[in-house]
Amino acid sequence: MSDSNTPFEGDFSKANLSREVRNQFLKGAALAAAVVIIPGAFIYGLYLVSLFLPPESKEAFDPSYGAVIEAPMPGAVETLQG
Repeated sequence: MSDSNTPFEGDFSKANLSREVRNQFLKGAALAAAVVIIPGAFIYGLYLVSLFLPPESKEAFDPSYGAVIEAPMPGAVETLQG
């Protein structure tokens, strides 16, 4: 059950190690860029779609429950308290 492929075999020259470090660095940078760019592109796409919407749709009341807490009309609290 011995594995002939141990992690300590291979070329440990400075050029090979530098290449391996550079490749890992670039893979990490690409992943980080994807994590930032993909959601940013999605949000920017939503913004572009909103540019084509009529102004009335942007001023509509939010239908979700509890989205807006509206203040009572002036004097309403005093009227209720008597």
